[in-house]
Amino acid sequence: MNALQPSREDFAALLHESLLATDVAEGTVVKGRVVAIEKDLAVIDVGLKVEGRVPLKEFGVRSKDGELKPGDEVEVYLERVENALGEAVLSREKARREESWVRLEESFEKNDTVTGMIFNQVKGGFTVDLDGAVAFLPRSQVDVRPVRDVGPLMSTPQPFRILKMDKRRGNIVVSRRSVLEDTLAEQRSELVQRLHEGQVVEGVVKNITEYGAFVDLGGIDGLLHVTDMAWRRVNHPSEILNIGETVRVQIIRINPETYRISLGMKQLESDPWDNIELKYPIGAKFAGRVTNITDYGAFVELEPGIEGLIHVSEMSWTKKNVHPGKIVSTSQEVEVVVLEVDASKRRISLGLKQAMRNPWEEFAEKHPVGSTVEGEVKNKTEFGLFLGLEGDVDGMVHLSDLDWQRSGEDAIEDYKKGEVVQAQVLDVDVDKERISLGIKQVGGDPFAEAVAGIRKGSVASCEVTEVNDGGINVKIVDTDMTAFIRRAELARDRGDQRPERFSVGEKVDARVTNVDKKTRRVTLSIKAMEIADEKEAVAQYGSSSSGASLGDILAAALRDRSDDQE
Repeated sequence: MNALQPSREDFAALLHESLLATDVAEGTVVKGRVVAIEKDLAVIDVGLKVEGRVPLKEFGVRSKDGELKPGDEVEVYLERVENALGEAVLSREKARREESWVRLEESFEKNDTVTGMIFNQVKGGFTVDLDGAVAFLPRSQVDVRPVRDVGPLMSTPQPFRILKMDKRRGNIVVSRRSVLEDTLAEQRSELVQRLHEGQVVEGVVKNITEYGAFVDLGGIDGLLHVTDMAWRRVNHPSEILNIGETVRVQIIRINPETYRISLGMKQLESDPWDNIELKYPIGAKFAGRVTNITDYGAFVELEPGIEGLIHVSEMSWTKKNVHPGKIVSTSQEVEVVVLEVDASKRRISLGLKQAMRNPWEEFAEKHPVGSTVEGEVKNKTEFGLFLGLEGDVDGMVHLSDLDWQRSGEDAIEDYKKGEVVQAQVLDVDVDKERISLGIKQVGGDPFAEAVAGIRKGSVASCEVTEVNDGGINVKIVDTDMTAFIRRAELARDRGDQRPERFSVGEKVDARVTNVDKKTRRVTLSIKAMEIADEKEAVAQYGSSSSGASLGDILAAALRDRSDDQE
């Protein structure tokens, strides 16, 4: 009897043979039949010697609606053939997951879309249920544009494309954005085919940036660049556009490869630069508004779409090397003169100072040469003083025109910055913008006054003030003029050309040989006077051939002069 009873090893061998016969293996999905429903469990027969139990919740909707009944055929995942209780360990959920992986792998290989639902938010993105398989959706792959609120997308079936799959690690990465981009590309392709360059269309302003605005043309966006919004200068698109506003635009360019569309608004209006030379002739004066200020000048709007540049050098007659912002301000109304027009380059050069009179011309008219003006000492330099004058112009007093008696280097020390002084206008050069002034000329020229009665060739009465080896210093009587008579000019005869013959305080007569106003000197000569007297005496009293000696003639001439003086 015992010999006929099978052992444990025999039973295991028989079970293995039975499994081989049914082609059922652990870790695979197998087909089974529901044999009974026990509370929240379904008893499943998968063709083994034992049955397995699967929670009804793993069957999803079928279990809730009561659709799962005994006799129904289902697919389950065989984890173990027999557990400690002698039952097969089955899982419907793992079976669904295996089925999903197979379908997803096929879709991944074909690059097909799959359907899933976003059900949770995790770090860096979201989790998606792909019919049993869990995938990761990066935040950047949710939409073609950043999405602030994903709430409306949660728990709603959405199309996705699988970007990456790793079954060994159980990782799946999906993208919703890729599907949307394909859809948009198809829509754009259809829309672009209906559009052409030069076409005028209507669109809605979708977004505004610093460089322009994006306009929705009914499913495809076009860029309206800030430079194509208006002929005039537009600092920011928000000056003339609002989000949601309907605008009329012209299609400028279409890129069929990138589907980029460039739009324009100003192209729908006439170009204000047409016939610009006739509207703004050179030399004409116009009023305009300052729109922009730079380091090199200021832009002035003459009319909408027409701007001209006032270069910094044309801003002011008198304010040199000054930033334009210190002369004009933005939005200021100014008068300008057209200096140059270049229609091809769409440029107009304007002058601000030309709209005002040249201050040097005005100064020359009001203050002719020889007139006296007042000015404030603005600066002291090594070559003179600069005075601030009427009309915001400067005049220069050269060192040589500061004082009659002293050197300019000494005289300039008497003046302080900010001091108001009087000066005489010596010269005005309008072209070179220069005004020459003289301070010493204001009080008159003492030399000219001193030599007013002294003429070249006349005889001057002098008083000896100093005697030295080279000659004598004398002062012309009844004047403040002094002169030096050189030794060679002291007498006609060489023997009398001795300075010691004269004494300080002695009165002498001398002939004026030169009056030099430039060097401010009077040249005297006793010798010249004696020679002139000799000639005059000879002419008056006759020559020595008449029987009178030269001494007699001279004596007679001297007596006559003495009588005349008395």
